[in-house]
Amino acid sequence: MKFGNKYYMSRIGKKIIILPAGVTVTIEGQTVTAKGPKGTLEVVAHPWTTVTMNAEGLAVAIQDEEIKKQRAIWGLTRSLVQNIVEGVATGYKKQLEINGIGFKATMQGKDLLLNVGFSHPVIYQVPEGVTLSVEKNIISVEGINKQVVGQTAAEIRQIKKPEPYKGKGIRYTDEVVRRKAGKVVKAGG
Repeated sequence: MKFGNKYYMSRIGKKIIILPAGVTVTIEGQTVTAKGPKGTLEVVAHPWTTVTMNAEGLAVAIQDEEIKKQRAIWGLTRSLVQNIVEGVATGYKKQLEINGIGFKATMQGKDLLLNVGFSHPVIYQVPEGVTLSVEKNIISVEGINKQVVGQTAAEIRQIKKPEPYKGKGIRYTDEVVRRKAGKVVKAGG
């Protein structure tokens, strides 16, 4: 969109990615590799973008700022690179809470065993690169890849979504479940 003689720039794309202590980044063509205390991750940048290293950190640029699709890819690429840098430095963590009478979760080897009101226990196989831990009614999902951690947490939540009447089910710890009123019984005359 044009404003005067200037086009809108990507507010996210133009930000510099500051590297935390202990993280090294190598750029080979369109592949950006980050190594840190938690491990190694890499992302392939879109051909419209270029990732460069300068004194301040990493900068992402696009070929033509006037093309709307390129501006969109600019912000996306910057976010993907930021996510791998943050992942190898500190990692990501999502927590899920189990609500309901008799609902519980336990670890069975590397798999997660859920008893959430079905006639059978549900076994969730943990994907590679993610660690799960259970403490009381809280399930913690940890890893260095933001996408894999988020996908794993979403799949666990999908097993038994929170229902709106009693709030039973699996939900994120920061999620607010909108409650509904049940049926109102009228007094007979």
